[in-house]
Amino acid sequence: MSVWKKLVTAVKGGATEAAQTVVDSQAIRILEQEIREAKEELRKSDHARTQILAKCKLSQQKVDSFDSSIAEYETHARKAIDSDRQLALDCAQKVAELKEEREQEQAYLDQFKQSERQLAQNIQQAKANLRRLEQQVDMVKATESVQKAQVAVSSRHMGANSKMKTATESLSRIQEKQKMRNAELQAAEELASDESSSDLEKRLSEAGIKGGKNSADDELARILGN
Repeated sequence: MSVWKKLVTAVKGGATEAAQTVVDSQAIRILEQEIREAKEELRKSDHARTQILAKCKLSQQKVDSFDSSIAEYETHARKAIDSDRQLALDCAQKVAELKEEREQEQAYLDQFKQSERQLAQNIQQAKANLRRLEQQVDMVKATESVQKAQVAVSSRHMGANSKMKTATESLSRIQEKQKMRNAELQAAEELASDESSSDLEKRLSEAGIKGGKNSADDELARILGN
């Protein structure tokens, strides 16, 4: 492959990587928006399920009412059979009509219950999927933050971050200056101590208490026993 082709390939590769970087940078925002919209749809689904449950309750009340009415007219038919057969037949006819209405209402109730169970299952599955997606997004965001921090620290040690490097070098210079200042102070204290000792020796010598010009004569006299 020629140098020119290699250069073109490198440029294309860099452009593709840059495009992917732009797409990836927007991916989290897109997913977060999708999550918000999904939560709103789930909220609507919960509301729809609540309405179905309310219809189930009303339908169940109607079925119970039909059962109560059927039992009531059956009792009337039993009581009327001996005294008024036609009345008993009318009560029986009423029971037949009520049973037909009850069967229709029971069919509605069964449909409501089946729809509610299916909707509840779908909502539960959707919420589980949404939780997993949220966890993945949170993990990606947390990992991205940690990696950025690691890159910043690595850049400092590698010297890529000029500001951090300059600050670190300044800190080292300050520490060296402080060490030098401490050494100078210690040296000054030692010189002051030496000067104080020399002054004391001089004063003792002048007073004839210690040392002085006659110290050699004194020592020779001692040796000779004089």
